Order: sequence, then structure tokens, then C-alpha cells
Amino acid sequence: MSLAAAEFGEKSRLCALLDHFAVIEDPREPWRIAHPLPEVLLLVVCATIADCEDYETIAAWGEQRLEFLRRFLPYYHGVPGARWLTLLMNRIDPALFSACFTAWVREVWPDRLDLIAIDGKTSRRTHNHSAGQAPLHLVSAFATTARLVLGQEAVEEKSNETRAIPLLLERLAADGALKGAVVTIDAIACNADIAATVTDAGADYLLAVKANQPTLRAEIETFFRDAPASDLDTSIDLDKGHGRIEERTVTVAREVDWLRGDKRFPGELRLPGVATIVKVAARTELKDRGRFDTRYYISSAKLSAQAAAHAVRGHWGIENRLHWVLDVVFNEDQSRLRTDHGAKNMAVVRHFAINLVRTAKDKKSIRLRRKLAGWDLDDLASILGATPH
Repeated sequence: MSLAAAEFGEKSRLCALLDHFAVIEDPREPWRIAHPLPEVLLLVVCATIADCEDYETIAAWGEQRLEFLRRFLPYYHGVPGARWLTLLMNRIDPALFSACFTAWVREVWPDRLDLIAIDGKTSRRTHNHSAGQAPLHLVSAFATTARLVLGQEAVEEKSNETRAIPLLLERLAADGALKGAVVTIDAIACNADIAATVTDAGADYLLAVKANQPTLRAEIETFFRDAPASDLDTSIDLDKGHGRIEERTVTVAREVDWLRGDKRFPGELRLPGVATIVKVAARTELKDRGRFDTRYYISSAKLSAQAAAHAVRGHWGIENRLHWVLDVVFNEDQSRLRTDHGAKNMAVVRHFAINLVRTAKDKKSIRLRRKLAGWDLDDLASILGATPH
């Protein structure tokens, strides 16, 4: 039994975290290990929660907070320095680390999730021009209602999100974890293979239809233009804030038999199980101008206009509840990790940190919670779930 388990109980978030860290394969020869991998990973997660953003400050924080860390793991040889942290984080298999993250989330938050948004983000300064290396692009899954990161998959160089998304979905779908959920993805995923991957997992898809599918988009536009009002369901939503007023009119149609059946010509897109098409007409009033925008979606779920509006808003939420937080609060865009697996693995560490910081039962911002965790070890212990019985 770990020190953390002995002191804080088997069911805490921290104990689950350490259990999953313990099964990640350590690439080093056993006789050369002074800093076991679980100790390294606990250090970087705790320090990242506590407002540290590079290996040098993580190592310095660990030296100052060594007694706190030893409440959970032995740290017989103290904490590794910045150079060793760089080497160790570069060597961890990112696929195993991502699988560890997803398994941990599934254990700690086992409830079924209703809305899951999948979207990509580029860490802009992780490129290496001299080596011809593109910046890291990561596709993440985000539970929009629970505000919980569920998993991530790196997009390999000379590839795109359409290859990474099925891998991420397959990992998320283990043990039926996606059953009953609505998975929202941007237009790049509007293809039959990804739609089938979602429905095969027992979930429903809601996919944006944009210019990359011109025939399908034209058909949907024509339908909404010509359909009688009695065949449509409409919901109007008004949003005020940040110097703007936005009115969104969401219209859905569930009589979509014309989108099912055999393909009518070679190459025509037909998605499995289509049940609803959605039109979102947004009118935004800014201080100096107005803006009009119309978007279209297609779904395998039989959505009402209100449910479709909720799902669409949820997908937009991944930008400010995850990507914005990573860039502005965790300074991910400023990270200059460029060699081996360091950038991918530290991206996963930040996801661990976001999920843990969001467990705090208060109205403080994530930025302030991180500051407080760095100043007050009781706050950090509470975020980790290390609450004595």
C-alpha cells in the first residue's frame, strides 16, 4: 500500500492517480533508477497545479516542498533537477501516458457523460524549424457539461485530425464509456468513417457541415429554405455579455429520410443513422457593427431545437473552457518544449492539472486556485483529493 493510501484512503483522487502512474512502463534500466517514475509524475502534476510552468521551476518547487511530497511517496533521493526532468519526460511513451490519463478520469469520474466535444489545438512555440519539426497539434475530448478533459491524441506530422480522432474515440469508448453520449466535432470529421466510429461506440454524433462537404451543405441549405414551418422545430436563445448581444435561432428538422439510403452517385457522402439536421442562424450586435452567421449540423440523435442549441453551445465552450485556459492560465502557447516526447507528455500533465483544479468547491478562478495551491499546501492537498478521513 502506498503512503498516500495508508494516510488518505484507497478511494481518493490522489490514490487513483498514483495507481495509474505505477503501471506506466519506465524506459530506464531498473538498477539505474534513483527517481521512480511515479515520483517524477507526481512532482510535475503537483508543481503544475501550483503555478509552475517549466522544468526549472518545477524542480525548484519540488526541492522546497519535498516534505509535502514525501507524505505520498518516499522520494529517498529527493527530487530530480531540471535536466533530469527534461530527460525523463522526453522518454515516457506518450501513448501510454494518454491511456493512463483516460483510465484515471474514467475511474475518478465514472458517471455517464451527456455531451462530449472533440477539437484540436496547436501549441504554437513547440516547432523546431532547424529540424523541420511542426508544432504539436493535439486533439482533445472535453465533457462540456462536467467541464472535464477526457483524453487526448497527438496529430502526427504530415497527418491531420481525421486520423487522430478515431484513435481517441476508440480509447474513450472502452468498456462502453461513450454509450448514450452526444459527440460533437467540427467539420473536418464530417465523414462516414468517423460518424460510424461514434455510432459503433453506442453514442450519437453532431457534426458541423461546412465548405469541405459542399454537396451535403447545399442540400441542407435548400431543405431549410423550402421546408414548411410545420415540419420544423425552432428555439431562440439570447446571450448578452462582453460588449455584445447575440441572438441565436436554432432550427431542426427530423424528417430526413431523403438523406438515408443508397448513394445516388459515386463519392456522395452518406452518414450512418442520420436523424436530425440543424440550422443555427446567429445575429450579433457589437458596439460598432452587426454580424450575421449561419451554420449547419447533422446528427444521428433525434434532437429537439432546445437540445441541439445546448449541444452546439457546449461545443463552442471547449474554446474558452479548455483551449483558452491552457493558453492564458497555463501559458501553453509559450511552452518551448521541442524534443522527443516532452511537449506531448507535458500537455497531458496540464490536463491532469486542469481536471484536479476544477474539483475545488468554490467560485475562485482557475488562475487564483493555482496561486493558492502554490502558497498553501492544505489547498494543494485538497485539490489532489488528499483529504484525511
